[in-house]
Amino acid sequence: MRIHCSSGPLAASPSACHGHANPPEVENRREKSVNVDLPASRDAPSWPSARLLPLGDQHLLVRFSEGLTQSANAAAIEFAQLLNSSEIPGVLETAPNLVSVLLRYDPEAISFMRLSGEIGLRLKTSRAARALNANQHKIPVRFDGPDLNEVAASVELDIAAFITAHNAAPLKALATGFAPGFVYAGFHSEALRVPRRTRVRQQVAAGSVLFAAGQTAIAATDIPTGWHVIGHTEFRNFHPEQDPPSTIRPGDTLVFEAIK
Repeated sequence: MRIHCSSGPLAASPSACHGHANPPEVENRREKSVNVDLPASRDAPSWPSARLLPLGDQHLLVRFSEGLTQSANAAAIEFAQLLNSSEIPGVLETAPNLVSVLLRYDPEAISFMRLSGEIGLRLKTSRAARALNANQHKIPVRFDGPDLNEVAASVELDIAAFITAHNAAPLKALATGFAPGFVYAGFHSEALRVPRRTRVRQQVAAGSVLFAAGQTAIAATDIPTGWHVIGHTEFRNFHPEQDPPSTIRPGDTLVFEAIK
């Protein structure tokens, strides 16, 4: 394992996965990031190389990729579960994002560099035989969204064929975030990939089923969005009175079913 440090402004934060800017107090600081490069193992699957980024003085981001890929997303989900099963003193919370894992820690209990070392040791371990704690969720959907016709036409399918293709295979919950209970699920085949809308809707209702960039998303609260609205569901993934408040967790399987 090779670890080296480089100085420079922070390049990203967990919120960047959802299109939000970094807080000014983070952007204006010059911190050290840590690159962890791991040689491929001949005996067992290994973790991909990762970049460790300080976000302020109480958060560390383990980022596996600059862009969203299946392999980086899988690494983020699996590594978050590994961290949750092997507690590091001083770490208060761990949360996976689309291609990264965010750790919140107590800087009085552990420093960024010491925590980076602990992360590096765990990245050196094998990924073999690590079972994910995944559940399956059935999501009933009324495919009645205002963008359904346009989306189906853009992939050269009629509405019935698009719904069949959309529901043909289960999707994985890639991440939750952006808004309470919001779920990103993927990936669809390249044949169903469409870009986001050119204009943002100022608000869509909770339960809206959204579609773009090879993914389907579910809004648990009223939100603005640039994704296409293809339907609605009564399923809600946010219950503030519960602990945890979200039913779906990253790595879970979603099965979409069309209803009238």
